[in-house]
Amino acid sequence: MAISTNGKGSTAGSTPRCIALVGPFGSGKTSLLEAVLARTDKVARQGSVSDGNTVGDASPEARAHGMSVEVNIADAEYLGDRFIFVDCPGSVEFLSEMDGALSGADLAVVVAEDDERKVPALQLILKALEARAIPRVLFLNKIDKSTRRVHDVLNVLQPASSVPLVLRQIPIWEDGQATGFIDLALERAHVYHEKEPSTQIDMSDEDRTREHEARFTMLEHLADHDDDLMEALLEDIAPDRDQVFADLVNEMQDGLICPVFFGSAEHGNGVSRLLKALRHETPGVDLLSRRVMDTEQRAVLQVLKTLHTQHGGKLSVARVLDGQVSDGDSLFLNGGDEVKVSGLFSVFGQTASKIATAGKGDLVALGRLDDVKTGDLLSLDQGELTNLQDADKRSPVLATAIAAAERKDEVRLSAALAKLIEEDPSLTISQNQTTAETLLAGQGEMHLRVAQERLAGKYGLNVAAHTPHVPYSETIRTKTKVRGRHKKQSGGHGQFGDVVLEIAPLPRGEGLQFTDTITGGVVPKQYIPSVKDGVMEALGKGNFGFPVVDISVCLTDGSYHSVDSSDQAFKMAGILAIRDGLPDCKPVLLEPIHKVVISCPNDATAKVNAIVSARRGQLLGFDARPNWPGWDEVQALMPEAEIGDLIIELRSATAGVASYTTEFDHMAELSGKAADQALQKSGKQAA
Repeated sequence: MAISTNGKGSTAGSTPRCIALVGPFGSGKTSLLEAVLARTDKVARQGSVSDGNTVGDASPEARAHGMSVEVNIADAEYLGDRFIFVDCPGSVEFLSEMDGALSGADLAVVVAEDDERKVPALQLILKALEARAIPRVLFLNKIDKSTRRVHDVLNVLQPASSVPLVLRQIPIWEDGQATGFIDLALERAHVYHEKEPSTQIDMSDEDRTREHEARFTMLEHLADHDDDLMEALLEDIAPDRDQVFADLVNEMQDGLICPVFFGSAEHGNGVSRLLKALRHETPGVDLLSRRVMDTEQRAVLQVLKTLHTQHGGKLSVARVLDGQVSDGDSLFLNGGDEVKVSGLFSVFGQTASKIATAGKGDLVALGRLDDVKTGDLLSLDQGELTNLQDADKRSPVLATAIAAAERKDEVRLSAALAKLIEEDPSLTISQNQTTAETLLAGQGEMHLRVAQERLAGKYGLNVAAHTPHVPYSETIRTKTKVRGRHKKQSGGHGQFGDVVLEIAPLPRGEGLQFTDTITGGVVPKQYIPSVKDGVMEALGKGNFGFPVVDISVCLTDGSYHSVDSSDQAFKMAGILAIRDGLPDCKPVLLEPIHKVVISCPNDATAKVNAIVSARRGQLLGFDARPNWPGWDEVQALMPEAEIGDLIIELRSATAGVASYTTEFDHMAELSGKAADQALQKSGKQAA
């Protein structure tokens, strides 16, 4: 999200409400935002994603890949009410962007389409909303391309939702095309016009019969939570229309139902009806405040996202929960740390416009709050603040080893990576001490690709990236006794160190052990630490070139020279003894084994099991994923070498929705052809 801080601020109106546009990848969220902005005259002409001229997805990375890779913010006014729309990426690789936006949303519009392959992805979205108790409506997009009855489409989508999907409209069909809709709450029919508001028409007798049947189904869903309405239906009494609307609003806001609207964002159809529903049915920011913090507290702002601009510095995008915030105000973090606002901006697409003040409900960007991070609550008063809605951080599923292409850029790269992670907490940076690599980990191939593109485009950094090396180690199977002697004479004082070591294997996981049984001073005490230093240095690179583990070394004998012996001489003796002794101990390669838990739709479980087995995995079993109908969790032990690009194959087998968590379990011996291949890939060979 590249923000330019130029231009003028927007005018203030009624308390705005924040609408998150969410849904599976390719469902049309950015197109819906564009249609809304055109319908509300916020833009002169509705752009299209294919033409690359939309307000959303305008960053270089989004344009290059033709997909949302970050949230896009735009405000609009409709019939005197102000709305802030946050368009969220739908790809599973960028759902962390959605996580932050949802923390400040009053309501979510879930954009879906008639595509059963995307039902698992839709379930991912709805689960995130349900976990945060966010009111939601579903907009069934691309109705012009649907080939099924809308009731049949709902039957396909319903498994993704834990609450009923309740139709608020039914389409009017003409020659197999949806030419309009019937509003089941208002009992009125409308006909579509290309990128214009629909107009009311009279219902045909056939459509009126369909409307009565669909309306009764809607009322039955509402009556599940309204005894008076249930009684009226049983007695065949027409319910009061105001009560029907009240039930629709209350049950949606309470998360008991998910109302369904439909249309075509590309053609601007169904947009006005959706806006009218948002105007009347979206809760205010007070409900959000109760959702995200203790009722006794009075936070002013909640930070939803962090941005680093090229010219304006750090920006903290935040929702104003209460009161008013002005440029220059002092704010307080949880615990009492004070920060000062240095610049206040309203955000529209790629532009941040400077403003003087922001009021309750506004979504603004605050400048240079260096100690503030995404998710923080800020207050005008000192005191403790408890955020009730801390989202679980998404575990990384793919990593790449990254380094500056030129050594002179190493410091700049470290600073840029820190900023990337602050902007996107689902990225992680770690140092692998064994392989001496910096690892950038994220949510998938595209996620990491976009991160590298931002390093190049935003920070002017050329980086070299490659598949991370596996941190193999090695150990021994048998013991030996070996002498190491370092003797050198080159005029003056020479060098002399002589040691006898007993080398033996230890149980797996015991690490390294050094002891001595020296008696009689054959190796003076002051030189024993130097012997240990030499042993440990030599064990850092064993017979195959990897660190040696699970081994004991005991210094049992040796000799010294009163003049030529030194710390360095005995260190070298220890190194030589290890180098000579290890090949006689039947060295063996060890590879790291991880416990992996894979989450996937249950119709793909068999495929996932096959993938695990083909990657030398040991299946431990699978079971239903708790509270996720239609999903399984597969547990397995897998070599780290096989996990590297596992997510690519898993996502290919599960319509892009599988994920996994992993943790180190143990080291296991690797021999034969597999060991030869590992050594070849690592550029190693037996000494």
